[in-house]
Amino acid sequence: TPESPYRQRLWREAHVRLLRARMLSGHLQGNLLQMLCRISGAQKVLELGTFTGYAAHCLAEALGEGGEVHTIESDDEMEDFIHEFLDGTPYAHRVHLYLGDALTILPELLEKHSFDLVYIDANKREYIDYYELILPHLPSGALILADNTLWDGKVIEEPTPTDQQTQAILAFNDLHCHHQRDGDRDPERTDQRKHPLVIDLLQGTITRGKDSSSDVEVQTVDTIAHGKAYKDTHKAVREEVRSDIHTAVDDPGN
Repeated sequence: TPESPYRQRLWREAHVRLLRARMLSGHLQGNLLQMLCRISGAQKVLELGTFTGYAAHCLAEALGEGGEVHTIESDDEMEDFIHEFLDGTPYAHRVHLYLGDALTILPELLEKHSFDLVYIDANKREYIDYYELILPHLPSGALILADNTLWDGKVIEEPTPTDQQTQAILAFNDLHCHHQRDGDRDPERTDQRKHPLVIDLLQGTITRGKDSSSDVEVQTVDTIAHGKAYKDTHKAVREEVRSDIHTAVDDPGN
């Protein structure tokens, strides 16, 4: 699916004006978010980590009338940039921006709203905290997506004692993947409410949801790297999966 003019302009201006523009979701990942949003039939979306608002644009585009995206950004200096490219779009009324710490904002937000899709792309050190806080409030059939689970390949190396972000992502991955980093099962450290399916896309997105028939949580894990075999196979698998996703997005009839 072609990138909308609104997202094209946002992507360009972010790369011209921002130092860390590579952090925005981008066209391919944005299309994946839209596809998952449409397939799931989501109407209320929670996003942690707005940054430029690119993913919020994608999600709001995919929602029908009455749909809402509630997005939380910790950096209040991004507020003007976010509104510059969101205001005036035909879906701006669907996006609700909150500025501040997600763990502070979430309790009240979760009491007021029932979300059927959650996208986590905020402070990596707090991924498990977000997950444990959000999960009890989700209805059956809801999806949770968590980005950056590969973390630029850092998860295949032993993190330094001061690298709290990589340590936290490894702990989050272990919780959801039924594996230790050496590939062995570790049931003591695994959330047993899920059954994993592993595919590969960019820096990584975990998708998991509650099965509406059994209330057992099911997950799809994108770009989780565990074990030495990853080093030899990742590039080939990434290109193959990326090609498959392009085909599915560009030609949904196939």
